[in-house]
Amino acid sequence: MTGNGLEGAGAGAVARRRARRMAVGAALGSCALLMASVTPAAAHGTGAGHGGGWRHGGSGHGGAHGPRYVALGDSYTSGPAIPPQTDVGCARSGLNYPSLVADRKKASAFEDVSCGGATTEQMWTAQGANAPQLEALERDTDLVTLQIGGNDVGFGSIIATCAGLGVQDPAGDPCRSHYTSSGTDRLSVAVAETAPKIARVLRAVHARSPHARVLVVGYPDLLPDNGSGCFPAVPFAAGDFPYLRDTEKRLNTMLRQVAVRNHAEYVDTYGPTVGHDMCKAPGDRWIEPLVPASPAAPAHPNAKGEQSMADAVLSRLKQVRHGSGAGPTRY
Repeated sequence: MTGNGLEGAGAGAVARRRARRMAVGAALGSCALLMASVTPAAAHGTGAGHGGGWRHGGSGHGGAHGPRYVALGDSYTSGPAIPPQTDVGCARSGLNYPSLVADRKKASAFEDVSCGGATTEQMWTAQGANAPQLEALERDTDLVTLQIGGNDVGFGSIIATCAGLGVQDPAGDPCRSHYTSSGTDRLSVAVAETAPKIARVLRAVHARSPHARVLVVGYPDLLPDNGSGCFPAVPFAAGDFPYLRDTEKRLNTMLRQVAVRNHAEYVDTYGPTVGHDMCKAPGDRWIEPLVPASPAAPAHPNAKGEQSMADAVLSRLKQVRHGSGAGPTRY
């Protein structure tokens, strides 16, 4: 090789190293932003008092014949960074899917107590200044939506861990190797261990609101359903995209099974969002990547994603309940 060729090769290597350092820095910065988004101000006691901004009947969501609706959930429900933010402590948007459902169904009373960073424990325990979510339920509540479990499995830390490992080995599967290094898939175990927690929440919901129609809302499609990757836009290694996709599907399957076993209905939000994952172009995606281009938290639904989940809930509500014993639906 000539001297000029050696110099060119050296320059190329330097450029590649520089690009990798930039990718690492971007990934770490994005992960920090992600962790901040799923640990909102509510955790530090800066919420808006009891319930962190609950809305009640007479708030403009409809007439007297609409359902009395309570929304429970985590940041996928609350809609962090999507304007307008109606409760900073819980990163709650006025255009999240519960708000859209309440408007469409003309709810006679509506309480959205979803909160960023919530786990199943926040159903019973306060989250900063925000009361336990189950306290929003009444005996005359007609409709309950519940979207929870992602943080019990460790959603935020999984994304951060896999992004950090991905920039070190973009062509491999370091995240899968990390979580299966003991010979057992720790993420599969985490999903299985979350199942009884979801069941416990559903039993508590039925006890507090025995006549309510209860919908368990699944999580939307985060990554390409075909298992392809989009490094460095989403800094996971090529072999980890299908692993993480399958982990999310396992979580949704668990939620569906637990819902059926506990007299609740399951709302599939994964299927309707396939093709709109965080790897897609800004105009086509409903889930933002680790560096959002539209108002949303990293790796969370944007306004279109919340609308899609609202559509899925509304579609389910059009279906007749079977075996509920609760008589005809009033909405």
